[in-house]
Order: sequence, then C-alpha cells, then structure tokens
Amino acid sequence: MNVDELFKGAGFASGKYSTGGNKRKMPDNPNPEFLKKMKTDAPPAPAPPTNGSAKGKERAPAVEVIDEDDEMNGDGDFAPGGDADYFAEEDDEGRFFGGGLTGEQKEILNIFDNAGEQADDSGALALPGIRRTLLRFERAAARNQDHRSKWPDDPTKFIDSEADLDGALKALLPLAQAPALAYPELVRSGTLEVLIGLLSHENVDIAIDVVEVLHELTDEDVGEAVDEDEEEEEEEGGTTRSERALKELINALVQHSVMELLVDNMKRLNEAEESDRQGVYHILGVFENVLSSDPSLSQPLVAKTAILPWILDRIQAKAHDDNRSYAAEMLSIVLQTNRENRLFFGEKDGVESILKVLSQYRRRDPADADETEFMENLFDALCSALAEPEVKKLFLDAEGVELMNLMIKDKKQSRTLAIKTLDFALSGPAGAPACVALIEDGGLKGLFAAFMGKVAKKKHAAEAPLPQDTAHVLGILASLFTHIPSETPARIRLLAKFVESEYEKADRLLDIRDGAAARLRATEKEIGVERVELEATGEKPGKEEEETWYLRRLDGGLFTLQTVDYILAWIAMEDDGVRAHLEQMLARKSLSLRDVVGTLRVYRDNIDAEDSAARGEGEGGLSQSDILEGLIGALQTDGQGGE
Repeated sequence: MNVDELFKGAGFASGKYSTGGNKRKMPDNPNPEFLKKMKTDAPPAPAPPTNGSAKGKERAPAVEVIDEDDEMNGDGDFAPGGDADYFAEEDDEGRFFGGGLTGEQKEILNIFDNAGEQADDSGALALPGIRRTLLRFERAAARNQDHRSKWPDDPTKFIDSEADLDGALKALLPLAQAPALAYPELVRSGTLEVLIGLLSHENVDIAIDVVEVLHELTDEDVGEAVDEDEEEEEEEGGTTRSERALKELINALVQHSVMELLVDNMKRLNEAEESDRQGVYHILGVFENVLSSDPSLSQPLVAKTAILPWILDRIQAKAHDDNRSYAAEMLSIVLQTNRENRLFFGEKDGVESILKVLSQYRRRDPADADETEFMENLFDALCSALAEPEVKKLFLDAEGVELMNLMIKDKKQSRTLAIKTLDFALSGPAGAPACVALIEDGGLKGLFAAFMGKVAKKKHAAEAPLPQDTAHVLGILASLFTHIPSETPARIRLLAKFVESEYEKADRLLDIRDGAAARLRATEKEIGVERVELEATGEKPGKEEEETWYLRRLDGGLFTLQTVDYILAWIAMEDDGVRAHLEQMLARKSLSLRDVVGTLRVYRDNIDAEDSAARGEGEGGLSQSDILEGLIGALQTDGQGGE
C-alpha cells in the first residue's frame, strides 16, 4: 500500500491540517475585527467522544519544537504570545497559574479590578454598608462572649471567635472616613456601648484593638476625604457635618466613662511588650483627641482618674521613648488653662518631679529632636502651673529659682527656657519672694549676660521681632523693679548693674526701644490705612475695632516699648547719673523723657483693674496703675515729662 496516497487523500499533503509554518498567529493585542474573523474562519470543533472507552481520557497536546537558534533570537517575544505570566512558578502538583495575558492586558484588567474595589469600598461606607459592618461586629462580640462563658478554661473553644472579633474590630477603622454617616449610627445603634465594654475584655490584645479603634475614630482630621459638597454644608455655628458627628461621638464616649476605663487599662499594660507599648500610645492619643475637641474635659479627666500621677511617674523614667514624650505633652495640655488641675499638680509634688527631670539638662543637651520636644513640654507645663500663687511658693521651696540660675549660667539649650520660667515665677504679687531669691542667689550676673549677649552679634533689622530670651529678661527686670523693696541691698545691687561699664545696660535698653518703636510705627501705618478705608465707607471705628487695633499694637512693638519704658522710668527716677545719661542719649535722636512718659500714659489708660491686680502690688501694696502714676509724676518734676 502506498502510504503517501493515503495522506494525500486525507488532505494532509496539501497543508489543510498543517500545524507548521502556515499556521495563523494571533497578535499580542487582537482587535475585535480580528477576533471576529478568527471565529468565522475556524473549523467546527469535533464532538467529544461519547463511548465509555473515551471517558476520563484527554487528547495529547500538540508539541511545537522550537529551534535553539530561534529561542536565543532577541527579535522574538520574551515569552510565547508575550504572556507576562509565562515564567510564573508552578505549584507542587505541577499546576500553572499564568494568565496568558501580556503586561498591557494585565494592566487594563487591573484598572477595572481597582475600580470595582473602590465601588465596593464606597458601598461599605454608605449607610447600609455601615450598618452591616456594625452588625457583624456585634455578632462577633456576642459569639466570643458566649464561647468564653461556656468554656472559660478551654481556650481552644473560643480562640476562633476571638480571632473573628479581632477582625471585626479592625473592620471598624474605615468608619473614620465617613464620620457624618457612621458616628451617629454608631451611637444610635448601641454599638458604641458594646465597643466600650470590650475595654474590660479578658484578652488584653482585644482591649488594645478597641483603643486603636477609638484613637482612629476620635482623630480631629476624620472625614478629610469626604466629598467637598457635603462638607460645605454648615450650620450657624460654622461647623461641618463631620465635626458635629465627632462632637456627638466624643460626648457619648465621655457619658459612658471611657476616660476612666482607658486609665484603668494602663495598669494592665506592660510597656516592655511592643503591643502594650502601642496600646499606651493610643490611649494617650485618645485623650489628646478628646481634649482637642473640648479642652474643658481636662478637669474631669484629672479629677476622676489617676492620669496625672501616672504621667508624673512616666516622665521620670530613665529610658527615653515615644510614650515618655507623649506623657510630657499631655501634662502640658492638662495644665494649660485649668486652675484646679494646676493645684492638684502641686499637691501631687508635680513641681519637684518636673524639676528633678529638668535638672539633667543643666549640663547636657537633649540627644535628639524628640527629646528636645520632651524638655520643652516640661518647661511649658511648669510655666502654666506657675500662673497660680500656690505653685509659685512650691517652686521657691523646691529651689526652682536656684536651678534656673544654674541653667542660665551653663548656657545649654535649656538656657532660654530657664529664663522664660523665671519670668513666670517672678511675675505678680506672689512672685516677690522669688525676686529676692534670684538676687540673693547671684542670678543677676547670668541674667545680664544673656541680656547683653546679643550686642556683640550682628544686630537684627530694626523691625525684627525681639528674641524670646531678651523679651523674658525684660519681663524679669520689670518684676524685680516692681517687687524689690527700696533702699535694700538687693535693690542697690540691681541699680548698680545699670551704672557699671559706663551705662552699657541702659544703652542696651535704648537700642531695644528703638527697634520696638520702629515696629510700632509700621503697625500704626497699617492701622491708619484701615481706619481711612473704614471711614471712606461712611462708618466710624467702634469700640470693638479700637480694641482689636490696640491688641495689634501690643503685638507690633507696643508691649516691648511699654516694658522698656517702665524699666527706664525706674532707673531714671532712682539714679541721677542714669537719668542724665538717658536724657543725653535720647536727645541725640530728637527724643526726651516726655516720650517715655507718653508711653506710660497709654499703658496706664489701657490697663484694667483685673490686670493691674495681677501685675501689681509692689511696695506698700500698690497696684500697677498706682505704680505707673507715681513714675509719671516723678519724671515730670523737672518739666521733662510734661504734657
């Protein structure tokens, strides 16, 4: 039999069934027309065998042998058909998970997949999706509680439900993206009570999960991704829907005693463990968020919990870390405005605790920026507390004045902050004993070294703001002249500083005065333009506008000018040599003591009774207004300060 004839009859010789060079190749990115043509040209697929002998058998795949030269040819695709998954690894059973798609095709599909995921996310943050999320969480919590009650001694029985609860808690985190919808539903449905109840869960990790959720939900930046159109809907108070929802959530948390529960959880956490350390950080974060929303809550936080003793203990840790820094920041926050908190701080030996921690920065600077912030927060907390007379006494008794003097002399980073602290400690009637202590401890030398230190350096522009340390030195000098009794050794030592070295310190005061006056002139020019514009509309400046402008003048150089002229008036009144020198130096700039008197009159006329008492009482129990009146009268005795 002629085998060739058989194959010719079957059509193989003609290439009808050839799988070689005449086969049609599909391009990497076939267009619809090409696919349609391929479909019409393709022969019908043979029907699958129906007999039992063919069952379970598969047709052997055709194998195309590629020449080694072709394989090495760089002109072809890196893989057959440009399949991006061609070289993907197979699994242990030899199955291949490649998609058969090119990189461009995969990118297109990924775009559609991501669009679908975003649609799912937006649906989850719609009200029905939010309710489903809350319901799943409640069911997970109930199931875990049920399993724990049934098998309390067999963790294997409730471990799965605990894992489900952990996942359900983490599913609550995205709710912070839609506070306007999620928070009212969270409160209304009662789910918030379930969430708060889990703070007492037997598993500390679950309690930490709850704290993380609360930290995220109470963040002041929640809802930033919400549609701008929704956020632009404002009520009379000018707050957005997200802000109102956050306020509602925080109020509900406070009503359910969440702050007390959070502080109780601090006792359960061991900061040697990373997860527990993060838990403490989140708890402090919740407190910061709550107080940022409503600062008045700092008083019940301190009064009803043990947070303040915990903070005072935490800041004294030898090793520095994030939680130690956060504790110092929280201390600064709770002492910022509340008198009750400051007094409680004093009762708990807070002044001594802070001074003990700060003493390490007398001879060394903080190691990094984080520790620098820690040190600054402690100084800020101490300055806030020193607003209370009772704390001033505690500061004096704890030798705080002496420590600040040492810090000023040692010239480390803490120097400026120590000067600031003394400014707060010496101010007001209760600061008089500290004024005496400062001079008796030899603090004038370091203080005036800081005061004169800027002279040797390149002078700032006339309108540049006064450096903070110089501004606080002026405040200290004003307090010293107010409170140190006349004809005492301390008073004589203070006056002598302005006489020595050919009145260089008096000249320094005049230089500062020039800068403050220049800044004030620029501010007055701006206010003058605004006044003209207002009057051009037919309106006259009212009391509110005048008060606003006066505050701007204070910030724009007037406060510094008033403080400097207050000191100049004292030294001119008490020493004839200083007075003659001041008159001579002022005359060179076409000025006189009349200009100093003019500043003091504005100071006197704008000081109210409450502020006068707070700044006041110098010798004989005189108020600040009385002292200013006396200085004005003394400078007018020779006609220099006349009207």
